[in-house]
Amino acid sequence: MPSSYTNPASAVPTNEQAAGGLVGHAVEESSIPAPISGHHVLPTDGFGTRAIHAGSDPDPATGAVVPALSLSTTYKQNGIGNFVFEYSRSDNPNRRNFEHAIAALEKGKHGLAFASGLAATTTILNSLPHGAHVISMNDVYGGTYRYFNKVATNMKITTTFLDLTNPSNLPDAITPDTKLIWIESPSNPTLRLVDIPAIVEIAHKSDIYVLVDNTFLSPYFQTPLELGADIVLHSVTKYINGHSDVVMGAIVTNDDSINTKLRFLQNSMGAIPSPFDCHQAQRGLKTLHLRMRQHAINAMAVAKFLESSPYVESVIYPGLPSHPQHELALRQQRGFGGMISFRIRGDSKTADRFLSSTRLFTLAESLGGIESLAELPCLMTHGSVSAEDREKLGITDNLIRLSVGVEDTEDLVDDVAQALEHAVNTAA
Repeated sequence: MPSSYTNPASAVPTNEQAAGGLVGHAVEESSIPAPISGHHVLPTDGFGTRAIHAGSDPDPATGAVVPALSLSTTYKQNGIGNFVFEYSRSDNPNRRNFEHAIAALEKGKHGLAFASGLAATTTILNSLPHGAHVISMNDVYGGTYRYFNKVATNMKITTTFLDLTNPSNLPDAITPDTKLIWIESPSNPTLRLVDIPAIVEIAHKSDIYVLVDNTFLSPYFQTPLELGADIVLHSVTKYINGHSDVVMGAIVTNDDSINTKLRFLQNSMGAIPSPFDCHQAQRGLKTLHLRMRQHAINAMAVAKFLESSPYVESVIYPGLPSHPQHELALRQQRGFGGMISFRIRGDSKTADRFLSSTRLFTLAESLGGIESLAELPCLMTHGSVSAEDREKLGITDNLIRLSVGVEDTEDLVDDVAQALEHAVNTAA
């Protein structure tokens, strides 16, 4: 594999090397182990080619074109300390393959896999110095909000939740202890966008790292590292895996010192995914480009229909010219994704009737799978956010979030149409 996609998968620094926090501490670069095989993927190859071939060279012993599932927890050493793999918590063939693949797609140098998106979040926050300050987009996933507010505080880490849609809000919020800017773009669930290069320019003047949660768009539609971000985070559970059957997280970075610190914590904290989950997630990754195209086609059709419906107050989809940041989406993204939020004309009871009336959109949390899902954020994914903060963010009782799947477009539009008709015109 080209050096730009090298993954130092089994390099684990010593406690002394990793003693510093994520920011402002020089960390000795670990040695890079030999790749599993030839890694014939080029950085100039197209997205689909990289998705299918990165981390998936044919097995040199058997010729198998699908990497084998390695369930072993330990590995034979050819002498003390002479090994390719040592112990499966530290490294595993399937995890290394997946980490190569996700790094290649994000145009990154280092990929790290975790047991969940929140496990990745936990690892990043644990890499910060005690008492660090984080500035986060105020409209973030409810689990992230909960972790910042109720768990990270145990390490004396404080978080300022800020409207980062306006970069000029950032400078006044920065303190001497600020170590990380946390971005979701588009945000969850109101699909606000952040001008990533503008935030990066401000943050880097103060030697602050910028993280972008890229879960909603995937690297097919947005590559934050190319926009200047230092770290990209994914809930692999969503679009990366794409089949609603794996819970995983991932981090990608080009920064060697960040990778060294996080890889030490990945091994030391042990919040790692199973070999089977890595095998499944890489299988899902191979069709990401095909799935994302259809997600976007379907979402645009549904969004346009919703915008034309008299039963809908407003539609939030960055692909619509009506979105207040549509021009930023055109400039920063390569597409608009499969997530839509809209406010149904009515109240929570109307929203409940809609969610109870869909035939193809399943009432469920999560997103990014091949099947279409619908949910009410105020009581489901963002139930942990205070009522006061939900009101400020516009997470109203009639705000519905759709994860538009890859079913036939016409069927999804018809399903939304009949559910709206039933919800608005049926007496409570």
